[in-house]
Amino acid sequence: MDELPIVIIGAGPQGLAAAAHLAERDVEVVVLERGEEPAAAVSEWGHVRLFSAWPELTDTAARRLLEPTGWSAPTSGYPTGAEWVNDYLAPLAGVLGERVKYATTVTGISRQGRDKVVDGGRKSQPFTVHAVDQDGNEARLRARAVIDASGTWGIPNPAGGDGFPALGEARAHASISYRIPDDVSDFAGSHVVVVGAGHSATHAVLRLSELARRSPGTQVTWLLRRGSATNVFDGGLGDELPERAALGSRARKMIDEGLVNLVTGFRVAEFRQDGETLTVIAEDGHEVAGVAHVFALTGFRPDTEMLRELRIDLDPALDAVAGIAAEIDPNIHSCGSVGATGARELAQPEQGFFIVGVKAYGRAPTFLAMTGYEQVRSVAAHLAGDHEAAARNELALPDTGVCGGSGDFDDNAGSCCAAPAPSVMQIGRRPVTVG
Repeated sequence: MDELPIVIIGAGPQGLAAAAHLAERDVEVVVLERGEEPAAAVSEWGHVRLFSAWPELTDTAARRLLEPTGWSAPTSGYPTGAEWVNDYLAPLAGVLGERVKYATTVTGISRQGRDKVVDGGRKSQPFTVHAVDQDGNEARLRARAVIDASGTWGIPNPAGGDGFPALGEARAHASISYRIPDDVSDFAGSHVVVVGAGHSATHAVLRLSELARRSPGTQVTWLLRRGSATNVFDGGLGDELPERAALGSRARKMIDEGLVNLVTGFRVAEFRQDGETLTVIAEDGHEVAGVAHVFALTGFRPDTEMLRELRIDLDPALDAVAGIAAEIDPNIHSCGSVGATGARELAQPEQGFFIVGVKAYGRAPTFLAMTGYEQVRSVAAHLAGDHEAAARNELALPDTGVCGGSGDFDDNAGSCCAAPAPSVMQIGRRPVTVG
C-alpha cells in the first residue's frame, strides 16, 4: 500500500493545506474537489469578510510551497472570502497542479472488497474511493489513507427549532434562504426575518440593518432560540479576535438604534403562507407576521452518507469527531479557548482515515482556520511516519472571550460575559422578551 497515494476530499483551506504538508514530505497525494475551481464553497460566500486576520488564514507548509513562485503572504487586514481565494487558495492550488482534480464528487469510501461488517484482513486492504465526474462517469481510486476535508457547507440546518424543517418550511422554500445575503436591496421596504445566533446570522442582520437605515419602512426581526442574547454579542474586550468582537458590538448598536427587533426564546415551529407574506409561528404560539423573506442561518451539519461503509466514531450530540467533542461542545464550553487537536485526537477506528477541518467539528460552531491548519499538519506528519512531529502542539489559539454553553437556553440568566438586562416588546398575540 505504500505505493498508493493519500486521497484528500475537498480543495478548501484545510484540504489544500493537507496536500501542501504531504507534498513537502514527498508523499504522493490526490485532492478531489466537487467544484470546478479551488475552494468553490468559499467562493459562494466570497462577499463575506472574515474576522480572522491574514496571518491566521495561511498555512505554514503552504507558504513554503508558494514563496519560491514569488508569492508573498499578506501580513495585515481581514480579507473577504473572495480575497482569500484569489490571493491565497487559488495560487496554492495552482502550485499543487495536477494533484488537484476538479468537478469530482466523492460518493463513498470503503475498504477494498470489504464492507463495514467484515473484520478479516481489513487493515491490510487499501481504501477504495468511489467518485463521479460532472458527466456522470464513475471512477474508483485506491488509496493508502484518506483525509476527509469536505466541510459542511452543503447541508445547512433548517429553521425548525427541533433540528427538522418546521411545518411549511419546504413549501415556503421560495421565501427562505440559508446563506448570508450579498445584495439585499430587493428587500427595501419589506419585513425580513433572520433566524440564528451565530456569526452568519449576525452578518446578515448587519447587512439588513444598513438597508433599514437607508430605506425607511424596512423592518428587520432577529429571532433567537435561546432565552438570552448574551452570546450573540460575544466577549467584547475578552475576545482576542477584534473583528469578531466588533461584529457583536456593531449588531448591538443596530439594536440599540432601533433598526433591528431582537426576539429571544423563539423556536420556529411553523411557516404559514398568508397571501404574499409569511407568518412565522413559534412552538409556544408566538407569531411574527407580514414577513416577506426569512434568512435561516442556524449553522451546518456534516454529510456522513459517503462514510457509511467505514468504521467511524462520531459524538452522538455534535456529529463531531468523538476524540475532540469534549473540547468543542457548546453545551459546556465556557470562557477561554478550545485545545489544539491533532492526529491522536482525530484518529478513527478505521485506521488511516481522518476527518479534518470544519467537518471534524460537526455541528459545533467554534471552528477557526488556524485550528484546521494545526489538524492537517499533525495528520500529515502522522501519515508520513513522523510521529514526533504529529504529537507536537504548534498552535496558540486566541481567547474567545465567549461564555458558551446552553445553561441559559430556557431563561434569561446572565453569565460571565453578561450584557445589560433585556427589555420587553409585543409581537403577535403574546409578549416576547427582547435582548
